[in-house]
Order: sequence, then C-alpha cells, then structure tokens
Amino acid sequence: MEKVQVDILGLSTSPASGGAYALILKEVNGNRRLPIIIGAFEAQSIALEIEGIKPPRPLTHDLIKNILESLGAELNEITISELRDGTFFATLSFDGQDVDARPSDAIALAVRFGVPIFVAEKVMKEAAFMPDNEDVESSQPTAEGHLTRLEALKAQLNEAVEREEYERAAQLRDEIKKLEQQH
Repeated sequence: MEKVQVDILGLSTSPASGGAYALILKEVNGNRRLPIIIGAFEAQSIALEIEGIKPPRPLTHDLIKNILESLGAELNEITISELRDGTFFATLSFDGQDVDARPSDAIALAVRFGVPIFVAEKVMKEAAFMPDNEDVESSQPTAEGHLTRLEALKAQLNEAVEREEYERAAQLRDEIKKLEQQH
C-alpha cells in the first residue's frame, strides 16, 4: 500500500459539530490536509499528550500504552488505511502484525509512543484537500490547534456528509466556494 506520512496540524471544535472535534492532519512532504471528525474524549486525550499534560491517573490511552509496554509489544507506526462509507479505518502496526483501530484511538496511541502517522495514498486522494496559498502561509502548527476558516469549513462539510446532513453540507459547500472565489 502506498502511504503518506502526516503530522497533526490542529484540533478544533465547532458549535455545529455537536461536541465532535475536527482533527486536521497535514502531509509531511506536501500541503494536503486531511480532516477527521473525532469524539471529545479522544480529542482531549490527544490534546493532553501533545501539550505534555499528565493527568493524575492514566487515561484509557495511557493504560493501553502501559499494558502494551508491560507485554513487550512495540508500536511501530499507525496508518489510516481506508475510507469506507464515510468512515475512516486505521491499523496499529506491531512487529509485522496489524491490529484494526479507530483513527482517533490510533492517533492517541501514536502521540504517546512517538511513532509516525501515515495515511494511505488512496485515502488522501479521496478525502484530503489542498489549502489555498493564504491558508498555507497562515497555518502554522500550534498547541491550540490553529485552523483557518476554510479548513474548519471543509472539516464541517466532511462531518455533515458523514452524518448524512445533506442540507447542511450544501450550505457549507456554498460557503466554501464563496471563500475560494475570493482568493
């Protein structure tokens, strides 16, 4: 499988998301961005680790890491391997063995283990977008997870489509087109 390495660009919430967050991944050797909608718990888990904040008791992802390490398992990388019916699928790779996982859980473990995050090229072709030049210049990775307006709208569009909220998706699509025409 052809795959592309990505980094976490940002993490954002929007009032229209119903408590969900948009996790934006950025291609390491390129400018494509991949928005993935994740739950609040997973977003908090990822954000705490990125910020270097250690809760007083282990969160679920910390517990999983502790168990894996105590069993001698070593996580090598994670891959967002598939997009099927609007749902992303991921794998955790351990010494020649792949384990199915939700992308949000896989990424939460990847940041804890400090391993690379990959996305299958076919997934990037299907779901990623190219920011316009202004977005590329103004989007620097930050601890807060800075997102441009266009990126946030595109993430909301993906979420609306996943939830089959087609009326909302059409409104977001029109707003994205207006923004893109202004540049």
